[in-house]
Amino acid sequence: MTGAVGRPDAIVPGIGFGPAALVIDRVETLALRAPLGRRYQGSAYSMDKRCTVVTRLSTTDGLTSEVYTGDTDAEQALIIGIIHDELAPSVIGRSATDPEGAWRAMEPSTNDILRDRGLALQAIASVDSAIWDLFGRALGLPLHRVWGSVTDTLPISVIGGYYHLEGDDLRETMASHVAAGFGGVKFKVGGRTPQEDAARVRAAREALGPDVALMIDANQGYDRAAAVELGRLVADLGIRWFEEPCRWTNDRRWMRDVRYQTGIPVCAGQSETTLHGIRDLIVDGAIDVSNFDASWSGGPTVWRKAAGLAAAFGVELGHHEEPQVASHLLASVPDHAFVECFDEDRDPFFWRLTDMATRIADGRYRLPERPGFGIELDRAYVEAHTVDRRVTDRRSVE
Repeated sequence: MTGAVGRPDAIVPGIGFGPAALVIDRVETLALRAPLGRRYQGSAYSMDKRCTVVTRLSTTDGLTSEVYTGDTDAEQALIIGIIHDELAPSVIGRSATDPEGAWRAMEPSTNDILRDRGLALQAIASVDSAIWDLFGRALGLPLHRVWGSVTDTLPISVIGGYYHLEGDDLRETMASHVAAGFGGVKFKVGGRTPQEDAARVRAAREALGPDVALMIDANQGYDRAAAVELGRLVADLGIRWFEEPCRWTNDRRWMRDVRYQTGIPVCAGQSETTLHGIRDLIVDGAIDVSNFDASWSGGPTVWRKAAGLAAAFGVELGHHEEPQVASHLLASVPDHAFVECFDEDRDPFFWRLTDMATRIADGRYRLPERPGFGIELDRAYVEAHTVDRRVTDRRSVE
């Protein structure tokens, strides 16, 4: 055994890769929060902070995962509490060679009828992602290769067009996205009348030019009639897709109507936190593109099942935000769309927490070849933005 990087026997000498390997004995979380320079306004929401949770699982073999997931602010402490009080006792002592078994062990945390189940699923997603990171690190492979790479690069889009942008500021910002090397822009709509939003979309298209993909995202801001009206007003602009066009109260049926009546592909799924939720969107013919989010729905273990479901119905696969995880998932499936990120002002973590932003060129994102998710955090930046640290180890749960 040489201890060469990338060889499993360098990670777990004398044990191999069986159930006695990669036994989890410590769970650590770091809650990160960074103030933004302004409040960002979408159709019916706004935010002025970027938050995430770094999850580190350590094993008896000496491996430690390092991932970050999520962007929840007000409920961040609740999610971390679920990780340590409910999930850690379920996974400590288990092997990271069995992600599916660990997921099933964590699933009972979703059964509390007095609590938003989405919080438990976000907590599970943090731990599930960390378990997969351990798995990839033990194999010495990036997870996109573990899951079966179809590509080393992905088209990348940037999320923008927030409502503080008007006139020349809007056009200059769109042009800056092109200059930064993005292949597409997802543009915010849904907060004004269809006529006003159509004018903003038209200005964005003029600034972007014809070769950059333009998606519009209403964040469930319209009723059916308004969504159809906007779709018809921008029908000549080559819209790649219309994301979450309709309000949640009747979205599946209304989105199907938007597809049929505008001819613009519809994207949704991020607001579904369960496998059966995305199933119903697909089966009901509501979407052309799924942007089901692993960080909201229980992690890569669930997302990969949703990917198989989408493939069976010919639905294209995207992912809502979270490029540090989403890129590996999307690169492992043939029918992938864009991996997406924010610009530096909206998401300083993408640009400063890791080296991910250095991987963008000519409209594409180059995946890392480091093991696991390939995340290497800037320690000083993490330290400067950590607002809470918590550890649970084997002694704590025995």
